[in-house]
Amino acid sequence: MTRLQTLHDNLRSVLGDSVDLTESLGELTLQVPASAWLETCRTLRDHADLRFEQNMDLCAVDYSAWKAPTYTPDHVAHPKRFAVVIQLLSVTHNWRLRVRAYADNDEFPMMASLVDVWPSVNWYEREAFDLFGVVFEGHPDLRRILTDYGFIGHPFRKDFPISGHVEMRYDAEQKRVIYQPVTIEPREVVPRIVREDHYGIERY
Repeated sequence: MTRLQTLHDNLRSVLGDSVDLTESLGELTLQVPASAWLETCRTLRDHADLRFEQNMDLCAVDYSAWKAPTYTPDHVAHPKRFAVVIQLLSVTHNWRLRVRAYADNDEFPMMASLVDVWPSVNWYEREAFDLFGVVFEGHPDLRRILTDYGFIGHPFRKDFPISGHVEMRYDAEQKRVIYQPVTIEPREVVPRIVREDHYGIERY
């Protein structure tokens, strides 16, 4: 039995046969509801048959522009907009796992903080909050980490304008940095060749 199959069987044994588990490209992805996010992660860390001691990464994903592949009959938008994804490592068993949960509310995405489970996610959760606007309930210091304190919006959301909302500059008269509406004129940056329906088809 391979290591991946052993992990697969252990996850089903510990979490139940109905667990949402998929395998692709030699990797396992476990999907859990937002309401079970914290409890499931504690189990993944503490259970002897799983023992994921390390959280290697956490990020958010905005699925608002996602569509099912065109070759499938359900070519529709994704049912939920925001997800949080973590990458786990078990040093004890030498295996890895991806875990994903979708926020229940698209307008105000919220997930339980995992800082008490893996303290290393502290800055990762702040980054996801800063760039995507996901609120992590229970985080000890949830504030922006990459953008400025006065920054408006969340720049990794799909509906965030490329040029932003505001710009800042130093004003010599006021002797301080000021914010003002962005003055960059929006321009089309997509190459025309990408928009042509029949590109690459020879015409005679």
